[in-house]
Amino acid sequence: MVRELLRATLEGPLAARLRRFFVVGAVAAGLQTLLLAGFVEYGQVHYLLAAAVAIEITIVFQYVLNNVWTFRAAKNTGWGEYLSGLAKTNLVRGSAIPLQLGVLYGLVTWPGIAYLIANGIAILVSGVYRYVLDARWTWDV
Repeated sequence: MVRELLRATLEGPLAARLRRFFVVGAVAAGLQTLLLAGFVEYGQVHYLLAAAVAIEITIVFQYVLNNVWTFRAAKNTGWGEYLSGLAKTNLVRGSAIPLQLGVLYGLVTWPGIAYLIANGIAILVSGVYRYVLDARWTWDV
């Protein structure tokens, strides 16, 4: 599956959309990491709560960018369709929050990986899951 996904980013009809999705995801991952660090280091918020808040902020951020750029051919237009898509992506990405927080917690707790590095790994693990569900349900492609 991973091999097919990597091949699809280089060739085939999904290549451009997958690359755009990865770019949006990378930008959002950077934003999420900055928010997480800010909440923990400056706000003195526990890293798991800070991660959950940062994830939700980036869910909305990614929806806006993905709707305008990544899935522009199937983009949600009009208030009803737009808000329905936002609700769907929140369900999809929200269902990935326990997965991402579980990986984050596990990596910080057992091997003792720094929370920002562990968060990056957790983002990668949940990324494939989020793409498949978002593409199939939020934008129905």
